[in-house]
Amino acid sequence: MAFSISEICTALGAEGVGDLSLTVTGASEPAHASSDQLALAMDPKYQDGLATGAAQAAILWPGADWQALGLKAAIFVPRPRYAMSGLTTLMDHGPDIATGIHASAVIDDTAQIGANAAIGPFVVIGANVSIGENARIAAHATIAKDAKIGANAMILQGVHIGARVHIGDRFIAQPGAVVGSDGFSFVTPEKSGAENVRQTLGDQGEAVAQSWTRIHSLGAVKIGDNVEIGANSSIDRGTIRDTEIGSGTKLDNLVHVGHNVTIGEDCLICGQVGMAGSGRIGNRVVLAGQCGVNDNIFVGDDVIAGGATKIFTNAPKGRVLLGYPAVKMESHVDSYKALRRLPKLFKQVAELQKAILNQKTND
Repeated sequence: MAFSISEICTALGAEGVGDLSLTVTGASEPAHASSDQLALAMDPKYQDGLATGAAQAAILWPGADWQALGLKAAIFVPRPRYAMSGLTTLMDHGPDIATGIHASAVIDDTAQIGANAAIGPFVVIGANVSIGENARIAAHATIAKDAKIGANAMILQGVHIGARVHIGDRFIAQPGAVVGSDGFSFVTPEKSGAENVRQTLGDQGEAVAQSWTRIHSLGAVKIGDNVEIGANSSIDRGTIRDTEIGSGTKLDNLVHVGHNVTIGEDCLICGQVGMAGSGRIGNRVVLAGQCGVNDNIFVGDDVIAGGATKIFTNAPKGRVLLGYPAVKMESHVDSYKALRRLPKLFKQVAELQKAILNQKTND
């Protein structure tokens, strides 16, 4: 599909110069751009790449001399990464799923499918499911009984949505995501060593050998509008009350949300983050890759945690965290600097000890 520079400017709300009728079929890094691609040179450091590639049009940094760069057209944007959002939205065609229901799909007679839905091969939709209009559901997805999904959903290959799950409008689930799996909750007839350790922080006590008994998940999952779930992520059902994810929140790949967890609005949860059961995450929280959140704690609004941070206790609103265990980011950086100085400090202490010992010997 071809896009004129004028169409792209309109989509981005950006200024265009030169031949605005020029068309492109896609976008590329400047050095690798062909003549029918839009070069993304939104920083002066990409200037040399424009000479290497064959682009006739580019998105440039403010104030760039587009004619001196040999271009026929240019687009100027004040915030490049935000412009990437608009450009990729315009050029992304989405999954290739024909409108209508594929012949191999299995849909219960009681399910309600909204207008203009596109349901791909081998999709299974259970009893009393409600799916909003303009939904796109790719091959091998399954939606269990009594689930409700809002309008304009995009559910990609192999997504599994469990029973009683309620999801708002404009939901996106990447391949392999699971929403509404059973919670990981087990108990022993008598107090276990793990329970003792939790209380004593180290002593298992006199716990007897015994087997684990499952606590079943009677709750479900409730998800707001404009939520995205990454590939192979898993969201467990609540034990009694629902696990909840607020509107606007985005989960990356391989994220695990435990049973009864509550996540607020507009959070950004990056890859391999794990949140243990009954944790509460505030609004606009950012958890970088491989963060861990302990069970039954609260992470306040606007908290930002750096990569691999492990949060074991309540985190106040607005705190910036890093480390294992989590501390203020500046404290962690200072501690790490001090740690790196230890070998030099040990050497200095050894030299002082030697000097003192020699002094005593001479005396």
